[in-house]
Amino acid sequence: MNYESILKELRPTPEEIDAINETTEKVIDFINDLCEKKGIDAKANAVGSVAKNTWLRGKSDIDIFISFPIETKMDDLKKNGLEIAYKANDALNGNASEHYASHPYLTCDIDGFEVDIVPCYAIEEGQSIISAVDRTILHTRYIQKHLSEDQEDEVLLLKKFMDAVGTYGSEFKTGGFAGYLCELLILKYGTFEKTLRAAQNWKRHTLIDLEDFGTGSNAIFKQDPLVFIDPTDKNRNVGAALRMERYVDFIVASRNFLDVLDDDALDEKEREEKIIEFFHPLQKEHLSNKSNEEIAQYLIDSFKDRETQTLLIRFPIPDMPADALHPQLLKTIQSICEKIEMEEFSVFKYDYWTDEEKYVIFTIELNVFKQGKYYIHKGPKVWPKKACDNFKEKWNDHLYPLDEFMVLTRERQFKTVKEFIIHILNEENIHMIKVGKNIRESICTDYILLEIDDFLIDLDKYFDYDTKNQGIDEIQTDYLNSVDDFINPGQYLKR
Repeated sequence: MNYESILKELRPTPEEIDAINETTEKVIDFINDLCEKKGIDAKANAVGSVAKNTWLRGKSDIDIFISFPIETKMDDLKKNGLEIAYKANDALNGNASEHYASHPYLTCDIDGFEVDIVPCYAIEEGQSIISAVDRTILHTRYIQKHLSEDQEDEVLLLKKFMDAVGTYGSEFKTGGFAGYLCELLILKYGTFEKTLRAAQNWKRHTLIDLEDFGTGSNAIFKQDPLVFIDPTDKNRNVGAALRMERYVDFIVASRNFLDVLDDDALDEKEREEKIIEFFHPLQKEHLSNKSNEEIAQYLIDSFKDRETQTLLIRFPIPDMPADALHPQLLKTIQSICEKIEMEEFSVFKYDYWTDEEKYVIFTIELNVFKQGKYYIHKGPKVWPKKACDNFKEKWNDHLYPLDEFMVLTRERQFKTVKEFIIHILNEENIHMIKVGKNIRESICTDYILLEIDDFLIDLDKYFDYDTKNQGIDEIQTDYLNSVDDFINPGQYLKR
């Protein structure tokens, strides 16, 4: 198929290219001039998708890395790197905010572009990294050297397709494919379409090794669904951040796309229209032209139809980076649900949502949410008399045999899931679950627990943001959209 009509929407405009190149050059020139004047042995480099000509229209974030010699002390790198970044921001009338990855870096708004200015070490190929970001310059050089101009378009198609089906982005919140991984996939398979044809047959633990390093059997990769050996570092998997869910989603989305592409029953116009839809955000027709109140009612009716009980735990989040927040949230809700299952209730599904600034909402849907008053407590098998005597002495209760075991009937401590959640979410019992250290206090002291119907009926009450916040409708819409995704999984993978 000819994808030119799609590419016309994906390629940056000439005006955007000129503007981003101008800003990039200004930042680099300022930093390099400053380093020369101050006698600082460092050099600014453009990295990332902008430097590789693989950025999508309207998504032109600029990454500038300041590389220091490898003998530079880490404290000096951090100090000088931030000072240089702040001076560049101030000189170019930017608006800066400090962030932290393996070490501090600056994100600046300059000329309307988001510019990350990051200190790193100037390692060469084959050298060990000192900080986590040191490979980035090598990645940029590798793609610049090997990716052809025609393949730059193929990368755009792959990135946009992944974005539309929800599998693009290696940040923890998404757990999908990084931009560098997309570029390497095009180097491996040649085109967007060939990548999808290969992906539809991927298996668990698919291995790709462009440079034939032969390190794919390394034990550190054994849990990764896709192993793509970094061509600049034989001991690194470029797909390490890819979660199984997004890996499988991409495989299924590829099959769905190719089903349309290979459908002989479609004429050329019909096929093109259906294919184009895969590169656009999903239009949820069942939610279109509905107010938030109407969407909330639709969701309430949908949950009633499922005949389950869905509980929400809402609590405030501390001020912390999003990339640190999301792993803690996932860890916590997984642990809560594991403990619920251990109490013989049954979790059907769970998920979480957060605005990354004020609140997080855990959603736990239950098939079994209420138990009878009593349960059977199993002891040892009947055959070892000593063990049975010890069991009898411990419980001093009415024991009886059931199958091969000695058992007794005991009253449950928790007859509903609500009772159990209330029990564990306090300072005395929070140790029962694995909870993210930064959110421990807020979930213990300032949570609310309620059924989802009650929450959806009165959204304004529970989204108690400052009334001056003009984005409250957008925040509620984002939350409602996430609940619809919870009820209707997999809808992004097909068109």
